[in-house]
Amino acid sequence: MPSITHNIESLGRKTVSSIEECGYVTALFFESIYWLVMGKRRNQAIRFSAVVNEAKKIGVDAVAISAVLCFAIGIMLAIQGIETLKTFGAQSQVILGIALSVTREFSPLIIGILVAGRSGSSIAARIGTMNESQEIDALQVMGINPVRYLASPILIAMLIMLPLLVILGDFMGLLGGAVYSYIDLNISFSAYAERSFEILTIDDISQGLIKSVVFAAIIALVSLSNGFQVSGGAEGVGKATTRSVVMSISLIVLADMIFTYFLNR
Repeated sequence: MPSITHNIESLGRKTVSSIEECGYVTALFFESIYWLVMGKRRNQAIRFSAVVNEAKKIGVDAVAISAVLCFAIGIMLAIQGIETLKTFGAQSQVILGIALSVTREFSPLIIGILVAGRSGSSIAARIGTMNESQEIDALQVMGINPVRYLASPILIAMLIMLPLLVILGDFMGLLGGAVYSYIDLNISFSAYAERSFEILTIDDISQGLIKSVVFAAIIALVSLSNGFQVSGGAEGVGKATTRSVVMSISLIVLADMIFTYFLNR
């Protein structure tokens, strides 16, 4: 009986903690948006240079790895698609599968996971270290709002750069599929491109971009909230960084599942 009571109490504490964390993340989001809209009126505008700096770290520095991964995904889809369609003698229809899979699903998902692991961990570690070294307290003493100074530029940069990376991923994924289709099926690049443009619609492209905006918000808010709530010194920073990556990727996959269900009905 005591063990049952203990388990119920533990479940209750975890539930309350989860609700509190959701409330904290929601408040962080709205406060970041508030400073974006009202900062200039209060003579505390978000620094453009900070947004550019974060955009470089999140997006520009990730261009090469994003391009390589999405190109590889395009080749992988072509290989699997051609082998599957050989059963029906419809190998040329692989272009349809690659075009829709890359733009709707794989490009935003791969880019989201990549940025969560690369930039999300960096953000959580950086904010967590600042929190532990009392730099955030120092900002507050100087009259500088930490959310305006740290969180808002990261959120804005993430919302801008992730969709741009997804557009790059779309192109590289289609290019990877085109290269393998040329090698295996001797489909020319011009024929592949023409067929892809016939298949794809604005809805297909926008579906991936909508997902990328949601993924960007998830990565930024999860990383920032874990960083701001760090405690326990260097070990706490390490745990917050790991937790940030795991939470971001888990929420991205769940969000992708939900969006895929509703956007394809």
